[in-house]
Amino acid sequence: MTTDRTDQTDRRDRTDRSETALRDRLALEVARLEAPDVVLGVTRRGRRTVVTGGLAPERTTPREALRYELGSLTKTYTVLLLVTLAAEGVLTQDDRLAAHLPPTLRLPHPASRGITLRHLATHTAGLPRIPYDLLPGALLRPSVSGYARYDTGRLLRTFAATRPRHPAGSRWSYSNFGVALLGPALARAAQGTYPALLGTQVLRPLGLTGTTLAPGPTGADAVGYRGDGRTPLPGTDMGAFSAAGAVRATPHDMLGYLEAHLHPAATSLSGPLKEVQVPQLHRGGRRGETHTLAWFQHPAPGGPLLFHAGAVFGQQAFLGYHPASGTGLAAVATRRSRRCPLMPTAYNLLYGLAEEAAA
Repeated sequence: MTTDRTDQTDRRDRTDRSETALRDRLALEVARLEAPDVVLGVTRRGRRTVVTGGLAPERTTPREALRYELGSLTKTYTVLLLVTLAAEGVLTQDDRLAAHLPPTLRLPHPASRGITLRHLATHTAGLPRIPYDLLPGALLRPSVSGYARYDTGRLLRTFAATRPRHPAGSRWSYSNFGVALLGPALARAAQGTYPALLGTQVLRPLGLTGTTLAPGPTGADAVGYRGDGRTPLPGTDMGAFSAAGAVRATPHDMLGYLEAHLHPAATSLSGPLKEVQVPQLHRGGRRGETHTLAWFQHPAPGGPLLFHAGAVFGQQAFLGYHPASGTGLAAVATRRSRRCPLMPTAYNLLYGLAEEAAA
């Protein structure tokens, strides 16, 4: 009995020392980022470690309780919704996009008619990064989002008028435009709205009560800043591009989302969560990268590392996880500039934790 108690005490001490070392490590990186607001959170072996900091004055709501704009990380939520609806038989991933658009919408380009929902999810539809009619505004007003004035009708009309750059499925090319089209397609297929479907099919089953698509009450959301780190920016209205970039979440909800991917069997979305992690394509030769339905995938010690990043004006976010070691990392910061290297910092942290776990 004494030996058992001693072993338990030793394990507890080792865990506490490991937790302290991790907290110190995260605190050092938070200070190095020199952003107005920073949150770094790690989940591993069933424990969460969250460290916050920043140059801006602390608000009434703690940084780790604020909701941050996730930008392109939204795409992982949208693709999970796609796979969940497919698992329920509402649609299939290889349905033609045209089958879930208004029948009155004419598609004059044959290549457009060959695009499937899977092509949109995997950025292989041949569509440009953003619609061509957004380019003039982006050039003239680079610090102003043009998405807010872009409604679903315009999105669909622009798609109909856009000639894909290459046949669907033949080449990878990152596209906000493509994933945005999943929003109205999924809504029409499931006879609902994209926000409602995401809530009922993904957020609620995973217990993500701190995740939403809309701004919250005053003080609930993080405030982004221009490059000077002082000038506040309004929240980003994504318009018809909600499926590509409108999700907002607290750091703890981000960790909960990662934990669902790390331990799918513990959720009611086990099948879809496993499926979005299955590799779909590889590009760039031996030194290139693999893509699953929803995530970028890189080799790492012990097994692959999956990740995605996102940014809007004044905010940036990163999510990554290493299934082999059960480790996940969530990172957010206000201010998007080269002086705040959140993405490489978060990626290197996660890779280092994976490396240590495999040693």
